[in-house]
Amino acid sequence: AHQRQAVDARAIDRSLATGVHGLPLMGTGDWNDGMNRVGHEGRGESVWLAWFLCSVVERYAPLAEARGDGERARRWLDARRGWIAALHDAGWDGAWFRRAFFDDGTPLGSSANGECRIDLIAQAWSVLSGASDDAHTKPAMAALEAQLHDEPAGLLRLLHPPLAHSAPSPGYIQAYPPGVRENGGQYSHAAVWALMAQALSGDTEAAWRSFEGLSPAHRAAHPLRGPAYELEPYVMAGDVYGAAPYVGRGGWSWYTGSAAWLHRAATETLLGLAVRGDRLCLTPRVPAHWSGFEMTLRLGGKVFTLRHGTPPADTTAKSSPREPTHHAASGEWIDWRALHDGALLQVDTADVVETSAGGSEA
Repeated sequence: AHQRQAVDARAIDRSLATGVHGLPLMGTGDWNDGMNRVGHEGRGESVWLAWFLCSVVERYAPLAEARGDGERARRWLDARRGWIAALHDAGWDGAWFRRAFFDDGTPLGSSANGECRIDLIAQAWSVLSGASDDAHTKPAMAALEAQLHDEPAGLLRLLHPPLAHSAPSPGYIQAYPPGVRENGGQYSHAAVWALMAQALSGDTEAAWRSFEGLSPAHRAAHPLRGPAYELEPYVMAGDVYGAAPYVGRGGWSWYTGSAAWLHRAATETLLGLAVRGDRLCLTPRVPAHWSGFEMTLRLGGKVFTLRHGTPPADTTAKSSPREPTHHAASGEWIDWRALHDGALLQVDTADVVETSAGGSEA
């Protein structure tokens, strides 16, 4: 564990360099390796990477302090403050966040662009990082909804419009046909992040709609989208195409790590389960048509039932107690060690308290 933390610390150290806009250097790609020519000359900058590093530093600075490396922690936190300032200055396009800057300073993911005018992860991570404010995240998420959500196809596009003739070229992403994979299709990793951001922003209806568009079981069972999907209903697709004549067709199943992300989004973001050491809480962010739910949690050699609202009778575990043995408010942290084996914890929503214990959501 110590060796891993040391490697992680050195990785953060190497990420502190910034370009002329005060944003981290992008090099030959960040999360989106297809954007491998945005910063290949060493000057291009990434808006998304700034959000990501804000989240990373928030988590790792306390570890550095705890290990007696306060100078490194202060250096990281100073960099974080600089990134946040740059994100809300050069990174802000007026109604959403830009995606990057090329080596020559040309913006990407801007209203000035004819292609890739807006990018999904730059908006989603403004929420997930916890480093922005409502004055920026609300219009950014509204722009995501207006420009990247395709309601008839049930898609959240990674970017829009797709790349075809962009100059300068962001990289090999432009070699994909428009609407395929990273080039404007629904790319599952990124769409899950958007789902999480929607839920954390309070738009639980949009978050559930996004879940249904990502879940292979839901998509395959849909009367219109199912026939177009053409993939297994029990395994995640890496992407779903977004351009005619293949709108809605799934691709790259059995190959994507986004299955773990969707599981995390379901349990931690929508159902709202969080466990930190000897504490747990439930902060449900489920759509209004849900009357409630139950979940079974195995922890520390015990089995607990967590209940929110009034679940339908046919979904209630037969072994769960009919009457709660413990109560908690939504978002309230409790010591799970004090719960007995077989306990039923009823989580009430009269006073929703969004709390944090150990960093941002993602």
